[in-house]
Amino acid sequence: MTAPAHSGQIDPRVFRDTLGHYPTGVAVVTGVDSAGKPAGMVVGSFTSISLDPPLVAFSPRKGSHTFGALQESGTFCVNVLAADQEAICRRFASPGQDKFDGVDWSPAPGGAPILDGVVSWIECSWENITEGGDHYIVLGRVQDLAVTRPSLPLLFFQGGYGRFSLPSLTASDPDLIEAVRLAERIRAEVEACQEELGVDCTVQAKVADEIVTVLSAQSTRTAGRSVVGQRVPHMAPLGSVFLSDAGAEGEEAWTRHLSRARDDSDPDATLDQVRRNLAAVRERGYSLCLTSELAGERRALMAAYSSLNSMPSHVRQIHELTATSVSLYEPDLLPGRTYDLYSVSVLVDGPDTHPRIALRLLNLPPEAGTDTVRHWIRTLRTTADKAATVMN
Repeated sequence: MTAPAHSGQIDPRVFRDTLGHYPTGVAVVTGVDSAGKPAGMVVGSFTSISLDPPLVAFSPRKGSHTFGALQESGTFCVNVLAADQEAICRRFASPGQDKFDGVDWSPAPGGAPILDGVVSWIECSWENITEGGDHYIVLGRVQDLAVTRPSLPLLFFQGGYGRFSLPSLTASDPDLIEAVRLAERIRAEVEACQEELGVDCTVQAKVADEIVTVLSAQSTRTAGRSVVGQRVPHMAPLGSVFLSDAGAEGEEAWTRHLSRARDDSDPDATLDQVRRNLAAVRERGYSLCLTSELAGERRALMAAYSSLNSMPSHVRQIHELTATSVSLYEPDLLPGRTYDLYSVSVLVDGPDTHPRIALRLLNLPPEAGTDTVRHWIRTLRTTADKAATVMN
């Protein structure tokens, strides 16, 4: 490859266009001037510099009147804007107006304004200011910080504002379309199961690296709380029924996250437990999950992961939650015992094509005896057999 000739001169338009292909976050740096009046300016150059000591930086333009006012403040606060705060961004980017007029804010511990609705804020003391061409390079030492609204940030890209879009399933995904089609074909069998047992019966599909709920027959107790469209990552111990005939490579991908979960003090023991649970599922032909005091947190986290505001942090939280909930899966059914079950799952032996389909019972009554649980399993298996006949 031949390097392009370098003239030594950089065309400002080419400079902006080239650097514009790199997206930047958008923040409002705020402070209080010597008269006690709040001041704020938009920056697209905010960055983390150091963890020890905690340092951040931004680069205001030389000649900025607002930056002059900010320098009168004892501290400055970096407000990371959310994706729906473009109007706030444009207000603080516009000259010649009272930028705080009608804008709600509260003081950070050091007094600099925290704008309402921002993703996070970082209050800093002034560490150093140096010249960098037609801008300053401001170094700040972090004094306090917090995430106030876990949400997607506002981005600036090629002269416009936007948001980060994570990889997600869309209506055009061929496997998802096929999963919905298969679910509709077995709707009658799923609804019959729901009516017989009086609990929710759902259809899940393995699509790419996720498990997606594509159909739900609900009881009168849960009507209106549909889980259709909800998706979760296919990671241990979730969705073990989909690994009935998976090889070593599939198992390794399913369990990979366990070694990275921060809240797991013994990853090797957890991995051994997951493998024993998977062997039990393959032998029994069904999967059980007990409920716990974290059931509400689990539902909220899964809903957040499925939402338009899904973020990488949700995946990390699911990693940690699942790593600490392995013991809830695949309990032995013993005579005379009662069980508070979160779910019962059975794979449908459908066509030898993707996606794979499973049936799942949810919202089960508590303190179910062993005989009751075995009845649920038998009924769900019978339904799965009927569904397989229809699908084939």
